[in-house]
Amino acid sequence: MRECQTPCKDREAESRDERFMRMALDLAARARGRTSPNPMVGAVIVKDGLVLGSGFHSAAGRPHAEVEALNDAASAGLDVRGATLYVTLEPCCHYGRTPPCTDAVIKSGITRVVAAMQDPNPLVSGKGFSALKSAGITVEVGVCENEAHALNEVYIKYITTKRPFVLLKCAMSLDGKIRTALGESKYITSEESRCKVHSLRNEMDAVMVGVGTVIADDPLLTVRLTDNACNTGESEGMASSIRNPIRIIVDSRLRLPLDSKVLSGTSRTIIATTVTAEKEASHRALALKQKGAEIWPLPERDRRVDIVRLMEKCGASGITSILLEGGPTLAAAALSAGIADKVLFFYAPMIFGGVTVPGPVGGEGASYIRDAVRLDRVEVGRSGPDIWVSGYVVGID
Repeated sequence: MRECQTPCKDREAESRDERFMRMALDLAARARGRTSPNPMVGAVIVKDGLVLGSGFHSAAGRPHAEVEALNDAASAGLDVRGATLYVTLEPCCHYGRTPPCTDAVIKSGITRVVAAMQDPNPLVSGKGFSALKSAGITVEVGVCENEAHALNEVYIKYITTKRPFVLLKCAMSLDGKIRTALGESKYITSEESRCKVHSLRNEMDAVMVGVGTVIADDPLLTVRLTDNACNTGESEGMASSIRNPIRIIVDSRLRLPLDSKVLSGTSRTIIATTVTAEKEASHRALALKQKGAEIWPLPERDRRVDIVRLMEKCGASGITSILLEGGPTLAAAALSAGIADKVLFFYAPMIFGGVTVPGPVGGEGASYIRDAVRLDRVEVGRSGPDIWVSGYVVGID
C-alpha cells in the first residue's frame, strides 16, 4: 500500500478501514467488463461498525457507486448522518451523464470519506476531495490503493493516455510451439484455459488478431461461456449477459477471405489496413464493407499497418481495452512498438519439437539478452492441466 495522505491511525482502525474497503473493492469488481469507458467503483457506508448501505457502478450512464450506496441505505430507512463512506475511487465533482457524487455525499450528512485512490481523470483529480473537505468532511486517501489501481488498470491507462490497455495472450506447447509440424493448432490448451480466454473476451472492449490467424484458423472471436466447464467461478459476479467484443483484424494487404467467420454475426468487425491497400484494392475494400465490416485505412510502417497509429485510432473511437490474440507477427509488432501493457502465456503439458515450427512471437527477435522484453509483477497459475504466466511489460505506464 502506498503511504496515506493522512496521519497514521492505530492498527485496529486501519484494519477496520481495510476490511470495509475490501468489501467496496469486491462490489466494484462485480461490474468487470461492463463500465467502459468508466471505472469500476464500489462504495460501502458504515456507522458504528455496521454497514448501512452499499452499491457499485454497474454501467456507464447508470448511477455511481456512492449514490447507489446512499439509495440502498435510504431504501432500508437508515440514517447515514455521521457515517463513514468507503469508496474505491475519488467521488466525481462534475456533471457528465450523472450529477456530481460529491453533492449527494455532502447533502447526506456523511462526515468521513475513506477513498482507495485519487481519480486520474483531469476533470476530477483532487477536485472531488477538495469539495468534500470544503464541506467539513474528513477525507482519507490510500487504503488498499494498490488493489484499487490493479482493479482499474484499464481505466487508468485509457484516461491518462487516450490509448487502450492491451493484454497480449498466447497459447503454446511446453516447448513454446503454437502448432505442430503439419500446422495443427486446435486445440493445444485445455478447455479450462479456453474458458479463461472467453472470460477475458467478455471483459474487454475488443479482441485483435492478425489476418494470418484468421486465414489459418477461421475463428469467430466471440464469447462462449455457456458450457458447464466454463462455470468455474472465473467470471463470478459479472453481469449475466454475454457481451461480444469488437473484432479487429490487422490486414495490411486486405487478404481477409470474404467467407471468414469474423464477418458473420452481429458483432462489430473492424479491418485495419493501410491507406495504400485500400486504394490499390478498392474493390476488395468495398466487398468487405458490403459484408458489414468497417475499413480503417492507416499509415504504414515497414509496409505494414502502423500499430501505434492503430492504437491512437482505437482510443479516439472509445475502445479502452484490447485482448490481442496473435499471431506471431502481430505479437512481435506489439512488443516491438511498446503497445502491449501485459502478457498472458498459456503452456500446455505437451512437447511438439521441430526446428522450423513457430513460437508465439515472431519478428527478428532480440539480438542480445539486454534487448529482451522484460516483465515485472509476474504471476503463475494453473488452469486445468495447463500453466499460465502473466506479467506487466517493463517500461509501459
